[in-house]
Amino acid sequence: MLFITNRVLKQSHRSRAGRKISFDFADNTALPSLFFCRRNGQNDYTEILSTPFFDELRQSPASQVLLYLHGFNSQPEETIFPKAEKLQDLFDDKQANLVQVVPLVWPCLGDESIVVKYYTDRDAADQSNVAFGRAMAKFTEWQSGRDDDETLCVKRINVLAHSMGARVLRGALRWWSGEILRFEPPQPFRNVFLPAADVVNQTLERGQDGYLITIAARNVVVYFASDDLALRASKVANATQVSRRLGHTGPYDMSKVPAHVFAKDCDDFNTDYDPPLGHSYFLDDEHGNPGKVFDDMFAAVHDGRVPGWRERTRSFVL
Repeated sequence: MLFITNRVLKQSHRSRAGRKISFDFADNTALPSLFFCRRNGQNDYTEILSTPFFDELRQSPASQVLLYLHGFNSQPEETIFPKAEKLQDLFDDKQANLVQVVPLVWPCLGDESIVVKYYTDRDAADQSNVAFGRAMAKFTEWQSGRDDDETLCVKRINVLAHSMGARVLRGALRWWSGEILRFEPPQPFRNVFLPAADVVNQTLERGQDGYLITIAARNVVVYFASDDLALRASKVANATQVSRRLGHTGPYDMSKVPAHVFAKDCDDFNTDYDPPLGHSYFLDDEHGNPGKVFDDMFAAVHDGRVPGWRERTRSFVL
């Protein structure tokens, strides 16, 4: 499995192709640097550098890429890579060689109280904007062929940003747009999926911090559930913003977001898929079968159209 990270490594920060690397879990610093890596197995990682990384993606039989941005309180072997593997298996079972899942690993805190973890991870998510803003630029260069004068890559790129991963994506796009492009970004993504997004519910409106997400994607799909207990705690932690979370209510006012933004209410099944919190409900159901959110994402990736795209309200129960 290929992955990209800005976590602190136990080794030198000087990149070198082929070196074995390991994460320094005692240091939660969000580096501005990026490491392009391969996971060979559990706790077995090799740095391969960006050119071989993108060459391997280009040569992969998969026709599309899914960048997976995990949520807070997530560690590589306990949470991130198992979920990425599960996503890959679910896609492969539906259609082989449709998607290659690539996790983007940002630093989450380890053995601390959940309250300390939340605030520390929130800061790390915001501070990861530089590293993953650079990643967005590199993926766009790869897609357009500017990283290789002879090869234009036609693979579609999709993004799944779960929970606080939406905060990382929002900051990365703002940094990329403001510091590298100096104007609004192009549209590198076919779909951006935002399940249980831990950002304010006005963020996708014009003039708000997350509006660039809607600029950068053909389709933006918000999955929300009012009984997501993790986001209830997040609302309290972010009380100074006086807003519910996007993953709780969907967009605050659908008339203020672009027409290619869709909101899907997952309240009927989220706690069945992920008891008791009802927060990580984008994989399989209680029987191990592809869940409703996954099936919805698969259809959007496969067809390029979000199921229900003709609905006038664009907000409905999934």
